[in-house]
Amino acid sequence: MQPGPDEARRDTAQDGPWSRLECQVWTRTLLLGTCLLYCARVSMSVCAASMSQDFGWSKTEAGVVLSSFFWGYCLTQVVGGHLGDCIGGEKVILLSATAWGLITAATPLLAHLGSAHLASMTCSRVLMGLLQGVYFPALTSLLSQKVRDSERAFTYSTVGTGSQVGTMVTGGVGSLLLDWYGWPSVFYFSGGLTLLWVCYVYSYLLSKGDLLMALGTLARSPPVARHTKVPWRQLFRKPAVWAAVFSQLSSACAFFTLLSWLPTFFRETFPSSKGWIFNVVPWLVAIPASLFSGFLSDHLISHGYRTIVVRKFMQTMGLGLSSLFALCLGHTSSFCKSMVFASVSIGLQTFNHSGISVYIQDLAPSCAGFLFGVANTAGALAGVVGVYLGGYVIETTGSWNSLFNLVAVISNMGLCTFLVLGKAQRVDVGPAHENL
Repeated sequence: MQPGPDEARRDTAQDGPWSRLECQVWTRTLLLGTCLLYCARVSMSVCAASMSQDFGWSKTEAGVVLSSFFWGYCLTQVVGGHLGDCIGGEKVILLSATAWGLITAATPLLAHLGSAHLASMTCSRVLMGLLQGVYFPALTSLLSQKVRDSERAFTYSTVGTGSQVGTMVTGGVGSLLLDWYGWPSVFYFSGGLTLLWVCYVYSYLLSKGDLLMALGTLARSPPVARHTKVPWRQLFRKPAVWAAVFSQLSSACAFFTLLSWLPTFFRETFPSSKGWIFNVVPWLVAIPASLFSGFLSDHLISHGYRTIVVRKFMQTMGLGLSSLFALCLGHTSSFCKSMVFASVSIGLQTFNHSGISVYIQDLAPSCAGFLFGVANTAGALAGVVGVYLGGYVIETTGSWNSLFNLVAVISNMGLCTFLVLGKAQRVDVGPAHENL
């Protein structure tokens, strides 16, 4: 693996797509980076029940802490995408990972500063959201510029499996650490691994000069995009753009709501169950599901199916079919059946990686980071509302059915919007439209 990173570093700053070797090296690296992003992100979800006991939080107060991440997350999406378009997504990712790794490792210390535990944890989660909010828009910008069209869905889906791997690792290892050493150890684990990844990327894939140049550009003035100017007013008059935004909003909200509340659902509904089982199995199923969705998407397109038809099919699986299995979770008292329903629902949600996430890159590759940032901002705002509302309706109704009904309604609203308004044209090429 050593020759690969050295060659990748030499060509990182150059325009044009990666070579096959560079693409393999960066795909593996970004897969691990996405994994660690989610290790840090879901640590709070894994520890929420234990922290609630230690600090005396109610369901609504726990919902405030869990949802506060998205307040920060929604504020830096557009910034992250724009910076990725201008200075390079890989540099934005490395700088943000350094900061969120430090914050994660310091979370136990922040939690015990003073007696206002709820306020300190809420503030730390907002800060975590600010730091992680730039990641996926910068990633989208990077892949849209460096990955060939024919390999885009599989590459994005492969990198996207890091979200399931990270959730699974924190769910499994984190549950064991939680039982053995207490909740602070979960944050030390995820934060420490992130900082090790930063050291690797800095040592093998990016030079000191690359980062200093990027920091100098940011310090001097807001960067100007490398690409031709895009008429934003015209861009956001396109129904296809709003279909992308609303579909991303729905998929993000549904995913974040399940991500935040599934551990508590299993812990309370099946108190004798093992945390490492329900925190691992759904995400273990999601890994091959995500890889399969990317392979299937590129395979169908290479065999003559229109790109827009494939993207809509993937969204039907990722939003429509997955929501049906989420609904089933509230109508069984069997732990095994609940595990199957949760696993299939989470697995099918990964088809969104080959649907709306890549559709945004198809729609406007020259400004994909910015446009994804706008769409993911909407998703983050919906995540704030969805996660908090989830805790509220559970506490108010005393039933988990209300949470899963909420997920299903949000998912199918986004699906219907995309099926009706999603179009097969690029929107960033002026009057000369390009059919997809």
